[in-house]
This record gives sequence, structure tokens and C-alpha cells, in this order.
Amino acid sequence: MSYYQTTLTLPTYARGIHIITPKVKEAISQLLPHSAKVVGSSVFAAHVSQSAINENADPDVRLDTEDWLNKIAPEDQPEYRHTLEGSDDLPAHLKSMMLGVSLTIPLVDGGLGLGMWQGIYLCEHRNLQEYGGQRKLVITVNT
Repeated sequence: MSYYQTTLTLPTYARGIHIITPKVKEAISQLLPHSAKVVGSSVFAAHVSQSAINENADPDVRLDTEDWLNKIAPEDQPEYRHTLEGSDDLPAHLKSMMLGVSLTIPLVDGGLGLGMWQGIYLCEHRNLQEYGGQRKLVITVNT
């Protein structure tokens, strides 16, 4: 079995849930030799205040998910101790823990094996651009 890996640097995103499926597809197409018989892929979000998810393409789902996460892990809670980088810091870590930072996606006929309405999303959980900034995804494909 062979493995191919690349690190994809994403632009700075505002807080929210952002579709990155086209960027992941492009990175995988550049990564693999054309003759490769692909088995699977993984996407790893390499930061503690972001998540990588596979979710519905409807924008309302993204907005509802963000609203729900903000209710589960609200900002400005006096009992939080980890606030050095701001009131959104610990909630961002909690959201990342709940959603996870990696995905395993089968590759079918050389492409991502996603369902009709599915997409790959980066969830940026921070408000502050000084602590957000560019994010990195590590993409690994095994053949």
C-alpha cells in the first residue's frame, strides 16, 4: 500500500462553517498519479479551534449548526479559566472537540465518495482574526 500526503493552506475565514470541497478535490487530484487505484482518504484540520465536517450543502443547515454550537458552548462564561486569547477561546476548543478535526472519505472512481447533498466543511470557531488566520489541512490518500 502506498500513501500520498499534502498540506493545504486555507485562507483566513470568518467565524462560521465554510465549504472546502472544491479545494480538497483539487489537492487530491494534484497529489495522486493518474494510474493510482485509490482506496481512501483522510482530511485532518491541524488546529485546536477548528473542525472538519461532512455535512449537508444547504446554507440553512450551516447557520442552524452554528447557532446550536453557540448555545452548547457559549462565550463570556465566568467559570471558564482558559480565556487568555479571548472569550471565544475555550468555546472554540469545546466546539472542535464535539465536531472533531478529521474525516475519512472513500474515494470512488478517483473522486470523493460523497453523497448527493454532502460536502466537506471547515468550521472556524474563533472570532478574533489575530488568533484565527490561515488554517492548514493535512490530506492523506492511501492507494
